[in-house]
Amino acid sequence: MRLAGGAAVMANGLAGRLYSSNAPSTAARPVYVLLHGIGVSHRYLARLHVELARSAAVYSFDLPGFGGTPRPGRQVAIGEYAAFVAAVLAQRGVESCIVVGHSMGAQFAVELALQAPGLVSRAVLLGPVVDPARRSAAWHALALTRDALFSEPPSVNAVVFTDYFRTGFRWYLTELPVMMQYPLDDRVRGVAQPVLVLRGGRDPIARRPWCEFLAAQAPDGAFGEVRGCGHVVQETATEGVARIIRGWAGAPAEGSAAAGGAVS
Repeated sequence: MRLAGGAAVMANGLAGRLYSSNAPSTAARPVYVLLHGIGVSHRYLARLHVELARSAAVYSFDLPGFGGTPRPGRQVAIGEYAAFVAAVLAQRGVESCIVVGHSMGAQFAVELALQAPGLVSRAVLLGPVVDPARRSAAWHALALTRDALFSEPPSVNAVVFTDYFRTGFRWYLTELPVMMQYPLDDRVRGVAQPVLVLRGGRDPIARRPWCEFLAAQAPDGAFGEVRGCGHVVQETATEGVARIIRGWAGAPAEGSAAAGGAVS
């Protein structure tokens, strides 16, 4: 699924693309910012974008180098991607948001929360990487293959692998070390905002012990799981993911760990 009406955006010498819902944000309508993972684009977050837009303003990105956007002439660090997102949101007048990052996008989300604590009110980490006990590119390739073969429907694989092709092998390999080396478990300890770690119950990449551990590292962490789904849980169980996120986002900041631990 592809969202309509994307706009080219530039900040800090990087170029990407932004897709936004038309609904204005109010106190009753929060702002969600959706960040994709390595090699892909907004397309595998589009269903979640549409679902969340029923009650919120939503922004989705094709980050620099991905989704057909211009490839930077150098490797881009996690912090630079976060700074790019913050700058683009500032251009759009976004003052507060709930950031939702999937896979490598969870790294962008955590870094954004650290860089711009006044901007990010909460962070959702969907299928986060990288488990320090599995910090091997070969292991991740095998886990990705297992996920594609046994946990995802053909429609999801078509979206993901088409995006991989558009990104290109060279840029994927350029950014892969950035993803593999980012110490997510260490960085999340500095996030003061509430954090929800959410996974699919059949995700071989973001395994349950790792996700539970990650949620426990956050000062105000929560864990959630959607049974029977793989790594791309936001595509295969969109309504369930949105329901968990909305319920957790509506909970008070203190004690949000208990509120976010729903299993669907």
